[in-house]
Amino acid sequence: MKLSVANDSGVGVTRFGDIIYERIVAMIADGTFPVNERLPAEAKLAEMFGASRPVVRDALERLRADGLVVSSKGSGSYVRQRPDSSVLKMVPVGSLADVQRFFEFRAGLEAEAAELAARNWQADDKERITLALQKIEQCLREGRLGAEEDQELHDAIAVATGNQFHVSARELFRPHFAIGHSVTRSLSLKRTPEQIRSVQDEHAVIVQAIFARQETEAHDAMKRHILNARARMFQGV
Repeated sequence: MKLSVANDSGVGVTRFGDIIYERIVAMIADGTFPVNERLPAEAKLAEMFGASRPVVRDALERLRADGLVVSSKGSGSYVRQRPDSSVLKMVPVGSLADVQRFFEFRAGLEAEAAELAARNWQADDKERITLALQKIEQCLREGRLGAEEDQELHDAIAVATGNQFHVSARELFRPHFAIGHSVTRSLSLKRTPEQIRSVQDEHAVIVQAIFARQETEAHDAMKRHILNARARMFQGV
């Protein structure tokens, strides 16, 4: 099961590591590597994928960061949870690692946006944010995906910062934002009503902190929300 990549140097290391990362995710999702079972050793994985051990180690570090595997000192890496296999069908082939990296980027960017919005929002911003939150609520009642409405809320918060660069960043990376919102909203429809409600509750906490001009609380609530969204991508259903 070797993967054809020219070499393990420079940019290629990152790309090759991403491919291996995605292959291991797929093998966890389809049960090849069962939950609570130990993954093959680094050397064995390197042999399986035709990669160097440092590249495999990089992939395993990402899997640990995503909560899919856990390491036991002296024993190796164990599968912690099995993600919904549909995740792999929702993102372009070979880009799953990039989707996760973008969540990392969003966690910082949007937390700062929420903090600025709490400081700077005006009456029209409050109206725009409130309307977006209500639209998501309507989607929940009707059992609709609500990915565009979710984006609209985050867009409204960016506008409320009063800083055009936050708005420009959302436009520049709109395809990346769209994938993240679409995947997380699609997966949420497979979850229990309580789990779906918890996501909207996170939105409500962010909005409440913004309207109360509680900058630190808004920052922290948004960061939690984005990191939770990242984790929810790999939660089994």
